Amino acid sequence: MSYTKFGEMLRIKRIQNHEVMGDLAEYLGVSVAFLSAVETGKKNIPDEWEEKLVEKYNFNEEERTYLKKAIMESKPQIKINLVNANAQKRELAVQFQRSFDNLDDEMVEGILRLLNKEE
Repeated sequence: MSYTKFGEMLRIKRIQNHEVMGDLAEYLGVSVAFLSAVETGKKNIPDEWEEKLVEKYNFNEEERTYLKKAIMESKPQIKINLVNANAQKRELAVQFQRSFDNLDDEMVEGILRLLNKEE
């Protein structure tokens, strides 16, 4: 079974706390099947889980930072809010979506360098 970074983190926390998947699923108010689907990247991580997990496992700042990163990197889908986007930004979003699967490593690195200049 292949876990996402988020799934790996949860599994480690469960083991450290002598819990099984059912214990955490009950705490989060979901089925074991849903929790498993989230851990393997088949379902998105519900927004409210971050705070619940921080509280349950008493994460320190370093663990919380890792959790946030793991959540972002484990999402099977992301959404871009285009409500206030002008026509040019909309065109960019649509073209990126169309081209995403065909990007090679060199193109990805170039796009990341370009975008990271803004930070």
